[in-house]
Amino acid sequence: MAKSVSMKEMLPSLPDEKIDMLAATSVLQQQATEIRNQRPNWQPYLQSQMISQDDFDFINAYDNADSAGRSKILAENRTQAAKTFPSLLEHVSKDQTIQYILVLIDDMLQEDRSRVEIFAEYCAKKREPVCGQFLNLLNGSDGFIVNMSARIIAKIACWNPSANLLDSSDLHFYLNWLNEQLKLNGEYMQSVGRCLQVVLRHDEYRLAFIKVEGPSTLLKVLASRQVNFQIQYQLIFCLWLLTFNPKFAQKMNKLGVIPILADILSDSVKEKVTRIILAVFRNLIEKPEEPNIAKEHCIAMVQSKVLKQLSILEQRKFDDEDIVEDVQFLNEKLQASVQDLSSFDEYATEVKCGRLEWSPVHRSAQFWRENAARLNERNYELLRCLVHLLDTSKDALVLSVASFDVGEYVRHYPRGKHVIEQLGGKQLVMQLLSHEDPNVRYEALLAVQKLMVHNWPSVDSIP
Repeated sequence: MAKSVSMKEMLPSLPDEKIDMLAATSVLQQQATEIRNQRPNWQPYLQSQMISQDDFDFINAYDNADSAGRSKILAENRTQAAKTFPSLLEHVSKDQTIQYILVLIDDMLQEDRSRVEIFAEYCAKKREPVCGQFLNLLNGSDGFIVNMSARIIAKIACWNPSANLLDSSDLHFYLNWLNEQLKLNGEYMQSVGRCLQVVLRHDEYRLAFIKVEGPSTLLKVLASRQVNFQIQYQLIFCLWLLTFNPKFAQKMNKLGVIPILADILSDSVKEKVTRIILAVFRNLIEKPEEPNIAKEHCIAMVQSKVLKQLSILEQRKFDDEDIVEDVQFLNEKLQASVQDLSSFDEYATEVKCGRLEWSPVHRSAQFWRENAARLNERNYELLRCLVHLLDTSKDALVLSVASFDVGEYVRHYPRGKHVIEQLGGKQLVMQLLSHEDPNVRYEALLAVQKLMVHNWPSVDSIP
């Protein structure tokens, strides 16, 4: 049996067709197969003077040649190729023909990624943006044209070793477009995922994607559980690529990545989905530069029941060496974090994850006596998290526990009332008095009483 290829070895080299381990054919690819069989007649375009004689001679010869013939034509006519394809896109108005031209360009690049340089060299001489023509097509209404253009942009942006071909404004436009397509969750979702799988292998593109809040969108789509396993895999693959940036790996769990992926891991029946989630978890421990962040991530995984899933995975037999190795690595790290776990560590990680539940620390008077003041650390970081949950969470359990915690903080920290008011927590708790869930109303009422009472011994009698 051939040795499986490590995902880390796969990262820099795979073209977008293979980056998701030869996935099922996408809608875009299915349509491209049909479009290849609808070859246009180029003669009428010449006769109507929509295209020049030079463009006609090139495209007619290229379109009628086999693979070897096309390679020869491109080698002998690099400049003409760089002129003709954009010219055709500019002067042809029929959608069906534009679709065909885009498929020709995509196939040309797919056969040999170094052909990206044909466009790069020509545009550099003319001082024109190499992706300008394709970026303009993203504003169109034809789904195939738009998404095939996006696919070509990804290849041009990433396959030329000599330059970063997208300037900051074009890059922002392109990544923002991809981000908006993720939100739509349309029929071309798999193609959008492919584009991201290609561009996010470059750190400068990762940083730009973070600026357009792309990671939050990825997680919202995954948390909705409304995509099939193939798209699920692709989007988690994108998260994996993002974790190779150490600074972002440190911040990722503030977006809730660990509990979301832990839930998917517990339900997943597809080995490649399991594999990529474990790879993300491993990076979240290995990549952060601050040891305490890696520790927080370990605790978050423990609280998200990842240890239980690792125990289940250990009982299964995998041919994939990455899975076996990552399960062993994660098991060792998580078990060690459990042994070192303090009650405050547990509490802090739970709050930062936003997955509050009635774990023992919340109901422990000793915990609050010893740790209430620690909620003020790092400019009230944990209190700000609690207030944010009160403001944004739709989960009745989270709202109940957050309300209780605010009350306990006020009860055990002398200036707690003032701090909570300054952070906007008092108003949010009072709004929950009219919440539809009776448990939320009850905990909000207790918190409000604690916010109002001055003589704490009387609070001990609150039921």
